[in-house]
Parts: sequence; C-alpha cells; structure tokens
Amino acid sequence: MALSFSQVDVFSAEPLRGNPVAVVHGADDLTDEQMQAFARWTNLSETTFLLRPTTADADYRLRIFTPGGELPFAGHPTLGSAHAWLEAGGTVGGDRPDPARLVQECGAGLIELRRSAGRLAFAAPPLTESAPLTDAEHAATAHALGVDPSAILAARRLSNGPRFVAVRLATAEEVLALDPHLPEVAALAPTGLGAIGAQPAGGPDADTAIEVRVFCPGIGVPEDPITGSFNAAAAQWLTADGILPPSYVAAQGTALDRRGRVHVTTEDDAIWVGGETTTTIRGTVEL
Repeated sequence: MALSFSQVDVFSAEPLRGNPVAVVHGADDLTDEQMQAFARWTNLSETTFLLRPTTADADYRLRIFTPGGELPFAGHPTLGSAHAWLEAGGTVGGDRPDPARLVQECGAGLIELRRSAGRLAFAAPPLTESAPLTDAEHAATAHALGVDPSAILAARRLSNGPRFVAVRLATAEEVLALDPHLPEVAALAPTGLGAIGAQPAGGPDADTAIEVRVFCPGIGVPEDPITGSFNAAAAQWLTADGILPPSYVAAQGTALDRRGRVHVTTEDDAIWVGGETTTTIRGTVEL
C-alpha cells in the first residue's frame, strides 16, 4: 500500500536542528501492527498517522507511536502533523469561523491549534496528574540523574497524556552536565524524566529562559531532542508557581547538537506551546 509521507522538522528555525516527526497521510486502512512496525523502523522519537476524524468537532485524527508503543498525546508530533496536514491541503471544517484555528482528535481528546506569528501552537491539555515526589522517589530520581538530592530544587510527577517526572535544577549548566543512569530512569518515569535549569543572563542562549532535557528510555528514546508535551506540562507547573513568567522561550536539544526553541504563551487562561515547523522530506511510503 503506497501512502503519502512527510517528515517535518519541529521547534527550530534552523534546518535540521529541530526534532523530526514522520507523518503518514491517509492511514485509515493501516492496522495497529503496521503502524507500530513503521514507527519502530523509522527509529524517530515519534511517527504519526493522519486519519479521518470520528467527530465533526475535529479536522483530522492523529495516532502517535514511539518505537516502543503508542502515546495518547505528544507535542512535537502534534505541531509537525498539523503542518503536514495543512501543507497537503487540509482545511478547517465544521462551522468554526477562524481559519487560523484547527482541532486535532487524538487519544487525549480534542487538541486546539492555532497559527500565529508564523508558528503553529497547541493549547496545552489539562494536567491529569501534578503531584510532588515522595522522599524515596526524590532520592531515587537524584540517583538516576547522578546528582546529589540537594541539587533538585523541586520535583513533580506530571501527566497530560504522557507521564513525566519533572525536576528543577538551579542552572542550565547543571542540566547540560547530566549523565543519567537510563535503566533507573526507565523504572522511575514511564514516559520520560525531564530536567529544567535557568539560563544565565547574558549567556549564549540569553534569548531563552530555561534549558530543558528529557530522557525517555522507557519508550525506546534515550534522550528526546525537543519535547512539546513535557514543556507544556512544565509550563503549567512553573508558571502557576511563579517560577517562570506567563510567556517565555525554552531551549532544548543543546546536548544533541540541536537548537530547539519552544515558545510558551499564556493567553485567555490557556497556555499555548509553539514553534517553527519545516517539511524536510516529501514522498510516498510502502506499508
């Protein structure tokens, strides 16, 4: 079966410096096994499949697979797949009057997206879990990251479909120096363990407020280049606690020679997570 295929670079304005997502168009007749096999073969952090929606409230339906399994929601696949759907001629359906807004149906429900300032952005889905770690979990997380427990200023379990452990360190330098024990990370965090550190004023990445790294060995990805879902969850936590302002830019991927920029904006009581999207491969795939 020959299907249209796109590969989209997400969260970077520089070619090949973002996080790629493989997108298969018109995938309604594929089986779960075919989708998982292709995701395993691409070996990208996520591969997505565009399908017809099951509700008139959505413009398209999306299924998202990692090499190790399916996710109900993920951020960079949402942006990259929306980009691919629009580029292939997708138009906003229903009676929604704003052509800059579209709605994705996925395992986490309906996700609203918008086009603004030359970028796509998604409305962060609500957190289904936000809880501090126990003392034992805090110690185990520090050990998995290879840091002293006192280096972790705060830590929480956060879920918005994917389930993360998020930790806050003092500086971007500490985040970039991490050398985690991946088997321990996989045991602690089903989807991923993310670390956040403040950027120094006047440093080389002074356009950003924080440096982020996310380790995902539990789903077959040792380190994710740029993680929209984690940044969405972290933004809801840290803006609510006053650690970060309502709008900021996060850097991610530095340790992997990427230059990810995640733009977080708070408007009308919603947190929007966006970034640049660029198609790098167009063609067909035999499945």
